[in-house]
Formats: sequence, structure tokens, C-alpha cells
Amino acid sequence: MQSISPETIFRGNDAWEKALPQITKLTKSPLILGRTIYTNDLRNKIFKDLKNQNTNVNSADLEFDCCYEDISRVKNIILKNNHDSVIAAGGGKVLDSGKYIAECLDIPCITVPLSASTCAGWTALSNIYTKNGQFIKDIALRSCPKVLVYDHKFIQTAPSRTLASGIADALAKWYESSVTSSTIDDGLVQQAIQISRVLRDQLLIDGEKAFKGQFENNPSWRNTVEACGLTAGLVGGIGGEKCRTAAAHAIHNAITQIITPNKFLHGEIVGVGLLLQLRLEEMKNNNKLADQSTKQLLSLMKQLNLPTTIAQLGINVFEDNNLEKIADFTCRDKSEIHFLPFEINKQDIEEVIANFEQQKIKI
Repeated sequence: MQSISPETIFRGNDAWEKALPQITKLTKSPLILGRTIYTNDLRNKIFKDLKNQNTNVNSADLEFDCCYEDISRVKNIILKNNHDSVIAAGGGKVLDSGKYIAECLDIPCITVPLSASTCAGWTALSNIYTKNGQFIKDIALRSCPKVLVYDHKFIQTAPSRTLASGIADALAKWYESSVTSSTIDDGLVQQAIQISRVLRDQLLIDGEKAFKGQFENNPSWRNTVEACGLTAGLVGGIGGEKCRTAAAHAIHNAITQIITPNKFLHGEIVGVGLLLQLRLEEMKNNNKLADQSTKQLLSLMKQLNLPTTIAQLGINVFEDNNLEKIADFTCRDKSEIHFLPFEINKQDIEEVIANFEQQKIKI
């Protein structure tokens, strides 16, 4: 079974207003799920609009992350108040939590991304973390969200850092799917890979203009946020699991195991993982184009103020057995690292990261 896309998608300026009549037909007692104080104003608008439509609307916030503690607490709120839907309004952790909670309770999920940081508003997938932000596992869901509302005016309120993170995460679709799935004899998978290639090209062309430019009358911004939030989700929907993740996400998941004072966004960590994946391809698979790809990626990442080493994520890999911890988790059973078409072991990961962090590998 494949869950390719949300049932209905509203996008563009004023997408929320356009979606409201359908949403109020779908739900009479929604719960709005959010997380941070930075999105309070937008969630208050959503709340008031639904209240004005005579719905029995309520709201709840995640306290930690997309973690079992928060999921259990919010499920109890929904059951206690007989809510008939979840409207997840926020970033990737909120969207993933809302989707998972809705599936557990067999009620519709409506996703309202408030940044372009991930494609979580689209996908039939939830990533589960500890309350401290350490990745545990991803869970395939039965369906994509019932409704996706991708309102450009909402997205415009997000910090530019979230857009940079979304660009890095969306770029990973090509670099991961092209290496894991290029030999798969499945037309849909091959089409998904080609979509991811066009997605990559568009982000390389428009990403910096979107990040540094104004919102108004800026087609680069519009194309980039929709590439990050919509097209990236479509690639995983059509292509399935192997078009979603490989080494970049496996390394991301491992890096989250190290607790740091400063929290980094999903795509910021994935971007570092992408650079390391390309070095693995060069070292283990004799990929002659990896060095060129690395230089191309680095050029864009620096323009987007993205971290380009694990040290810039606040982690010294040469302290506290961090290098070994990252290598162990990266290479655990069922890790996405094993989707690569060549064998990788812990020693490979330790070697490539150590050389990378010491800049023995020129970048």
C-alpha cells in the first residue's frame, strides 16, 4: 500500500480562508495542536476563525517533542472532550504528532504548516523522538492527512532559518533517492527520482534568491517554499520508503542522540549528513562526481547560513565517545544507512566523520 498525497490541498495566499468551508464540513469539534509561543498569533487566528464558524474548538500544545509522553497526554485531552479531528499547526514535530495522534484515534488530521522547514504536512509518516529530542523511530501511517493547508501568508511569518533548513531537507530527496533506488525496476520509483532531480535543480537555482529576497512578487520564494513543503512530500509518496532516506537521514538520527544545549532544526542536521553521505560515496563507492556535488552543496549551504560540520551543531565528536555513539546508532539494525548500495560499517562512519571534522577532507 502507498499513501501518495493528502486528499485535498489548499495552497497560496489566503489558503486558510479558502479551506475553512471544507474544514467546517469535516469537523465540528476540532483540537488545534501547536507547540511554541512564536506561532501563538497564527494559532489564535485559526482558533477564532473556527470559533466564528460555531465549532467546539479547543487547543493543546506539545510540551516537549513528537514523543510518547506528549502524544499520550494529547490523546487523553481529545478523548475527554470528544474532539472529532486534529488540526496540527506548526513545524515538523507538531505535524508528525498530529498525524500520529489522529491515526491512533481514527479521526481526520488537517495539517497547517507554519514554516517551510519540512514536508511533514504532506507525508504518511511520523518520526518519534524522546522528550529530549533523540530520534527513536519512524512510523508509517495508513494515510496522508485528510486536508493540507499550505498558506503562504502563514509561511511568511516563519524565521528565514526555517526556510534554509527546509531547503537542505528537500535537497536530500535527490541525493538519497538517486543512490538508493536508481537500479530499482519500478516505473513509479524512477519517476519519483526524476521529480527529485528537478526539485534539486530548482532549489539550487532559486534557494538563495528565496532566502535573501522579499516575499512579495518573488516567484523564487513561492517556488522554493512549495518545493520544500509539497514536492518533497510527493517524492516520498510516489517513490516509497527508499525515496525518502539514506545516509543523510541515518546520520541525522544518530546526531540527535547527543544532547546539546542548543537545539538544531531537522534540515540543518540533515544538511551535514548530506555532506558526509557524499564523502562515503566517494570513499566506498568510487563516486567521481561526489566532490563536485559537495562543492556545489557547500556553496549554497554557506549562502543559507547552514551548518556544514558536526562541530557547528555544537558537538565535539572527539569527546565523550561521541564519535563511537554516532557510528553505533548510524549502523544499527534497520538503519537507513543500509539502503545504500554498498556495505557500510561503524569503522567507515568513524573514519569519514573524523577526517571530515578535522578537515583532512578538503571542502
